[in-house]
Amino acid sequence: MPKRILIVEDNMINYRLAGIVLRKAGYEILHAGDAEQGIVIARAEYPDLVLMDIHLPGMDGLTAIRILKEDPATRRIPIVALTALAMKGDEESIFAAGCDAYLSKPIGHQTLIEVVGRFL
Repeated sequence: MPKRILIVEDNMINYRLAGIVLRKAGYEILHAGDAEQGIVIARAEYPDLVLMDIHLPGMDGLTAIRILKEDPATRRIPIVALTALAMKGDEESIFAAGCDAYLSKPIGHQTLIEVVGRFL
């Protein structure tokens, strides 16, 4: 059974590109277009990994990460933050929220596979 990755990403181009790369690598992909939907899917499906965009409409990705990491049912799911705006202090905020790693956009295909491979 392939490992399942939940991609929480509101930009459909970014989602499709990551999905294509990860499907070709043999992973099953789940998708949420916002943080609230991502939390619902993570709690229902228990993916093996979550790729969480930080800048989402409505609830931001850091808040969603905190919620998932505080929930005993989802706290063990590794979460990799995705951010286009890696500024000073962002790394500390990302790890303080409970992320296991982060990637700066645009993400290279090989880098994505390598980081996902570390957790799966």
